[in-house]
Amino acid sequence: MRRNPEVKAWVRRAEEDFVSASVLARKRKPPLSGSVCFHCQQAVEKYLKGFLAGVGISFPKTHDLVSLKDLASSRLPEIELIVDFLKYLNRFSMVSRYPGEDATVDQARRALKATKEIRTFFTSRLPWISG
Repeated sequence: MRRNPEVKAWVRRAEEDFVSASVLARKRKPPLSGSVCFHCQQAVEKYLKGFLAGVGISFPKTHDLVSLKDLASSRLPEIELIVDFLKYLNRFSMVSRYPGEDATVDQARRALKATKEIRTFFTSRLPWISG
């Protein structure tokens, strides 16, 4: 893993989205489920892009977590352990961003749990993630 400024920048932004999702998930009325799910997806996208940048794999401008996972799998075969979480979160780059596609409180809880698992997965692979 290269320690370059690009990796650190991706991780910093991922952490910002993770903290945003965590704060927005706190009980409030009305619940902000769509924003929680969106920030979870965004955080995971940036952890993946940080990893890819760190191992020197170019990636397209995309929000598709599964395609980013496919790019990473050659250097990180164990990424298959988190594929179900990635597939679940993948939908939230668009769902909840437009009227008529609302996320539920349960989906937000599940999204945050998936994001925490993925963040833990990348902790040893992206050393700039704060514990």
